[in-house]
This record gives sequence, structure tokens and C-alpha cells, in this order.
Amino acid sequence: MTDVVRTGAELGAAVAAARGRVALVPTMGALHEGHASLMGAARAVVGDGGVVVASVFVNPLQFGAGEDLDRYPRTWDADLALAEREGVDVVFAPTVAEVYPGGDPQVTVDPGPLGAELEGAVRPGHFAGVLTVVAKLFGLARPDVAVFGEKDYQQLVLIRRMAADLCLRVEVRGAPTVREPDGLALSSRNRYLDDEQRRVAAVLSRALHAGQDAARTGPEAARAAAGAELADVPGAEVDYLELRDPDLAPLAPDATGPARLLVAARVGTTRLIDNTALSLGVGTG
Repeated sequence: MTDVVRTGAELGAAVAAARGRVALVPTMGALHEGHASLMGAARAVVGDGGVVVASVFVNPLQFGAGEDLDRYPRTWDADLALAEREGVDVVFAPTVAEVYPGGDPQVTVDPGPLGAELEGAVRPGHFAGVLTVVAKLFGLARPDVAVFGEKDYQQLVLIRRMAADLCLRVEVRGAPTVREPDGLALSSRNRYLDDEQRRVAAVLSRALHAGQDAARTGPEAARAAAGAELADVPGAEVDYLELRDPDLAPLAPDATGPARLLVAARVGTTRLIDNTALSLGVGTG
């Protein structure tokens, strides 16, 4: 049975009682099968004797002006049912006042230069809000390992860097993106799409596949193939299409080996992101 705790003290007591390793899966709720895969990955890491904690908290600090904080979906009953189905031991569902008892915190986590690029360029302050709440969750849950989805790849890279740079002693693991049959990455925001927008949105994953297929001939070919796929479908307003190294540093024009292709676009009023790993160079792909 899944225990629901609402305060940091209750969470601390639940974790203190754990006899095995503790895994944390931070979420903002509106859970779907992508989140379920993270919970399954967390269980696989800590085993039957460990404790899986999932947080459900819509973090206001990571939403900017004009973003969808107020309309972000809240589906508590369904969220709890999914967590119970996946064998989560503890769900931490605090109020905003519990997480930020003094209002907006005076001390936040600076995400560094990468925090101002890609998603950070479009959403100023977003990653400071993400890293701050994740650092607080790490402090409250004291996990041995935390699991995040690769769909939010820049977030994953920044959290790994934060854990390493601040010596937080948490192993940060990524889990593969879960997709619909047509390739669209699962996201809580997909529910905002109507049928036509849903059809348009599938172009993001097709663009990434096109980039993968062209990667064997080099970075420019991968970018061009993905860009051509996006240009072929009206209705997707592209924010960026970027090819970076696995740590999201810029790539040299003649780079070979592992890389990451990332895309963000607006379909109607809904902003979607996606990414994929690829390998650059002749004979790979």
C-alpha cells in the first residue's frame, strides 16, 4: 500500500524507517505511462527491499510570466492510483507553503551558463526554479538515487551537474523517453492538443528520426534532415533545433561520435520538446 505524506517531517520519518536504498522520482503530477516507467526504473535500482518515493508537486518557481501554472493539469486521484499500481511506497504531496514556507526563497540554485541556453533562453529563470526545488527534494528525501526522464534532457544534464558540483551524494539516473505509437513523446501537456494539433505534433519525433538517419554523414546533414522534416509540416512553430554533445556543449563542424539532437516547437498554444541520441560519423547512425 502506498503511504501519502504531506509534510517534510512526515517524509523524513518515512525515509528514516527505510531499511534499504531510497529512490526518488520527482514529478509535477498529471502522471502518465512515462512517469510509470520512471517508477519502474526506480524500483529496479533499489529492489524489493528498497523504498521508492514519488513527489507530486507543481512547482511555481519554474513557471515564468504567461506560462501555464494555473492551467497545469492536477489529477490527484489518477496520480495516486498510478503510483499505487507501480508499487510506489511513499507519495510526497506537499503544499506550496510546505516547500516554500517563507514565500519565494531568497537563496536559489544558479544553473550556470547552460541554464541560459536552449530551454533557458526561451524560459528565463526556469532552470533556477527546477534546480532549487530538486535540491530541496533531495534534502527532504535524502535519496540514494533519483530518476528523471530523458525527454527533459537539458533538465537531466543540469541536475546531474548540480549533484556533482554541490557534492549532494545522489546518483542521478536518466530513463528513456516513452512514446505514443506514432512517436510522439508522452507529456502531461499533450492533453492540450486537439486532434489536428496532435497530428502536427508527431512531426517532432519524425524530425529526430530523420536526423538520426542522416547522422552517419555528419552534423550538418543531421541538422538539415531534421530541419527539412519540420519545414514540411505547417502548424509547428519551431523554437530551436540544436545538435549538441551528450553534455550539451557545442559541437565542432566535423564532430564524430555520440551527440544529442534537441527540438522545441509550439503547436497551437502548446509548447512541446523532444530529443534523441545519435552517433555522428561514417558507418554509424
